[in-house]
Amino acid sequence: MADSEAGKTPAVAASKAVEAGLDGADPEQVDTVTVGSVVGSEGVSYGGARETRFQRLTRVLKSWGVETHGITPIPDEDRTDPRLHQLFFVWLSANLNVLTFSTGTVGPAFFGLSLRDSLLIILCVDLVCIMLCPSLLCPLRPKLGTRAMVQARFSWGFYGSMIPSLLNAFSLQGFLILNTIVGGQTLAAVSPHLDDTLGIVIIGVISLVVCFMGYRVLHMYESVAWFPNLVAFLVMLGVGAKHIEHLPAPPPPASAVLSYASIVVASVLSWCTMTPDYGVYHAPASSWRIFIYVYLGFFVSSLPGHMLGAAFAASAPAVPAWQAGLGDGSNVGGLLGAVLAMSGGFGRFLTVVVALTIPSAVAPTMYSFGTSFMAVSPLFARVPRYAYALVSTAILIPVAIVGAVRFYNTLVDILSIIGYWSASFAAIIIADHAVVRRGRWASYDTADWARARRLPLGGAGVLAFAGSVALIVPCMSQVWYTGPVAARGTGDISMFTGFASAFALYVVLRPLEMRVERRIGWRR
Repeated sequence: MADSEAGKTPAVAASKAVEAGLDGADPEQVDTVTVGSVVGSEGVSYGGARETRFQRLTRVLKSWGVETHGITPIPDEDRTDPRLHQLFFVWLSANLNVLTFSTGTVGPAFFGLSLRDSLLIILCVDLVCIMLCPSLLCPLRPKLGTRAMVQARFSWGFYGSMIPSLLNAFSLQGFLILNTIVGGQTLAAVSPHLDDTLGIVIIGVISLVVCFMGYRVLHMYESVAWFPNLVAFLVMLGVGAKHIEHLPAPPPPASAVLSYASIVVASVLSWCTMTPDYGVYHAPASSWRIFIYVYLGFFVSSLPGHMLGAAFAASAPAVPAWQAGLGDGSNVGGLLGAVLAMSGGFGRFLTVVVALTIPSAVAPTMYSFGTSFMAVSPLFARVPRYAYALVSTAILIPVAIVGAVRFYNTLVDILSIIGYWSASFAAIIIADHAVVRRGRWASYDTADWARARRLPLGGAGVLAFAGSVALIVPCMSQVWYTGPVAARGTGDISMFTGFASAFALYVVLRPLEMRVERRIGWRR
């Protein structure tokens, strides 16, 4: 019996662990640790080993409905949820909120663009960017049942994928900070007795509760969180539309147009590193159906949110109450509260509701922060997912309180940095699936997800990423650094050059890497 168990593949061993109560056991752990002492990301012992207090806690939490599954690919028999419409609502709720509104305000408030110019940039970016990245990558996961950073191993290799996993964890934490800052500002706009700090704490705790429970509770919350924000945005249009006007502005320099376009691209593109995490339990379906649900979820939320933010920020100088709410341009929550206050007590009520639904963006980000850290190393995968939610909250609250003092600089810096590497990451994943694998789902064997020698070497992905970085740096334009290309007046075009160069380099390097793999006997 021992010999037959030893000869099983990691995927089979993991399935045995599932039957024994170790639902989230990672195959690398099951395959390399003596059966009988395995402790996976579930924290539940397998084979009769004595449970620790931490393991018993995990088992109790699981009985209460907390998701304890790790990053092991979801097997076909567990991917049975037919409700594909959830993929629409999760991204509708995540983007139909005040953070998307705040991204729209950056054009007029930070780059000095007119209302017309800002709206045209938003329209072009949202039409194309949403289709190109988040929506294209999402079908991979209901088809394969893999988390975003686990999927990266099929192009970056087992060891190479540690790079985007670590970058994603830090980037998502940056996004969490932005979300909670905006939430805190929005709550503080309701009453002089509230300040940003208290609001940030409230938003962080609500998000922690939703994320702690896991995948199913998160989807339930996202299915309804969009509605109060929709009502709030409609009320804002109703009371504020007559005050929106196109104020005279000088023709914008190309650098401002491209830099603002990059910010909007980054706000959308950054989701591509996490969209796959929210379809892993859904039943495989047509790629087109999945694409349409995700695309519409992003488009019908991002476009109005971005445009409303640009419209009210551009018109704020003509409305003293709005300008007072916006302050020096850094208080987006104050602007939103000032507009809604025009509808009286109901508007103040809506302001509170909008702030309390910001966890619709924070909770999924916090969730993917955990799965990304678990994908960095088998050691990190041993820590249950819910523990990372606690760690993330403990970090984001104090940092957000400090970052709220200089919101716009924080926003621009974080979104740009996220966008820089996200563009290259998305390009490599798309190039691998669409060009190298020619869209063939059969070319993926998810049983090999944790076996380094059954995955690509990873050199093509890492070198393509490094080559794109070499082109990104000269094209950067930040407060703390301006590259030589950007200094010539191009603005920040680093995301565009990063995406194009990473895509082209991977298409060239991956076939060469495959030849090397065949020569050295890799993946046999």
